[in-house]
Amino acid sequence: MSTRTTRMKPEERRALVLDAGVRAFARTGYAGTSTDAVAKEAGVSQPYVVRIFGTKLDLFCAVFDQVMGRIVGAFREEIESGPFTADSEDDWGRLGMRYTELVVDRDLLLVMMHGIVASAEPAIGTIARARMGEVFEVLRRTGADDERIRDFIGYGMLLNVMLAMRAPEFLGEKPGLSELTRCAFGDALPLLTDG
Repeated sequence: MSTRTTRMKPEERRALVLDAGVRAFARTGYAGTSTDAVAKEAGVSQPYVVRIFGTKLDLFCAVFDQVMGRIVGAFREEIESGPFTADSEDDWGRLGMRYTELVVDRDLLLVMMHGIVASAEPAIGTIARARMGEVFEVLRRTGADDERIRDFIGYGMLLNVMLAMRAPEFLGEKPGLSELTRCAFGDALPLLTDG
């Protein structure tokens, strides 16, 4: 009896390595991650990773761009999913909840943070600036003024920092931080904790 092995299509292999790249880069960032680490995470050889992506920089840029693209896409989908009123706190809350649901994926959050921190590398910085500009342009579709959009993005950055330091996991450890965590995450806090 013969068993048939199905070969992965090139786009499936690329997706496999990108997913492994998200996990590996989330753990140790751009500088601390090798193509060999990504290969081990993906269960493939290091030369295979290089053959698909070229350099570590090219691989990180693809991973970072994909992560940032997910954020842009989530905002776009939420805004286009129904009426959005620029001065409605409920609509902005809905958009904020969509963002929180994304960054609950710690790997996504950390790749985003690592990419922003590594933006001194010209290729990474180009992606970070382009995607942040794209976020701003998508949020403009709400009809809100630039200050409202700036405040929304700034609030998102606060959430990123608090999630990166794992503040929701340590409620009660430091009173000031616990209060800030509850205030910052509000109704989304149960998504991040057991209650």
